[in-house]
Amino acid sequence: MDTHPYLVGLVGTGVRPSLTPALHMAEAAAQGLSYVYRPIDLLEHDLAPASIGDLLDQARVFGFDALNVTHPCKQLVLAHLDEVDPVAAGLGAVNTVLLRADGTTVGHNTDTTGFETAVRTHLPDADLTEVVMLGAGGAGAAVAAGLARLGVEHLVVVDVDEDRATRLAHDLALRHPAVRADGASPDKLPVLMDAATGLVHCTPTGMAEHPGLPLDATLLHGDAFVADIVYRPLRTALLDAAEAAGCRTLDGGHMAVGQAVDAFRLITSLEPDVERMSRHLRDLVARAGS
Repeated sequence: MDTHPYLVGLVGTGVRPSLTPALHMAEAAAQGLSYVYRPIDLLEHDLAPASIGDLLDQARVFGFDALNVTHPCKQLVLAHLDEVDPVAAGLGAVNTVLLRADGTTVGHNTDTTGFETAVRTHLPDADLTEVVMLGAGGAGAAVAAGLARLGVEHLVVVDVDEDRATRLAHDLALRHPAVRADGASPDKLPVLMDAATGLVHCTPTGMAEHPGLPLDATLLHGDAFVADIVYRPLRTALLDAAEAAGCRTLDGGHMAVGQAVDAFRLITSLEPDVERMSRHLRDLVARAGS
């Protein structure tokens, strides 16, 4: 039995409501581990995002095994790490930092691997010929890289900031030459969706705090799968509209579990029970009332 007492933190702004600590600790308890996971909210402690380097130093002193890192520190943390996993380095973003016994740190990105696993597991035969992705922010970058590794042929990144969409598409094509990638503005969606074999949603629209649809529901058609990364709620307006249009769907809970599974494995070197973690996440979401 692993008798090591694990200490893990989640660093970012507004992280107090996150379900990640409870998800990790439930799996640890099921495996008989001593595992404490605490949110470290920058706003609550009046800390600037640039203080992430100091927080890493303090985490070493206090014996943390790992930190999960979220907005707005995923890029800022890179300059303070001793090593970065190639997948995370290619993305330019880290969400999991391991603090090793020798005092060195290594960064990983389980957002992108979590999405990749979600699609491989739950939409294994998804047609990735022509995929439209909504949102060119940090989540979109992680998902785009996952789509590239899954074998997407043509990815169109759509964002209200068309320049940001074009930059993400350009960067993706440089890192994955086999992928044809373009950026576009939302007014192009009628034409893009007509040819799409898949739609992936990576914006906050649909969350409890941002209700609604990210596009006109009449653009959805049954020949395209629809994947949403929003998981609070698990049933978003987009997924409801997609199912009404005859689309195969993937809810955001699968990515959330995938990234947590990968992080837990990295932190403990133990194999988590994926189905158990999935059940627990869905129970947590239901109990949270979203």
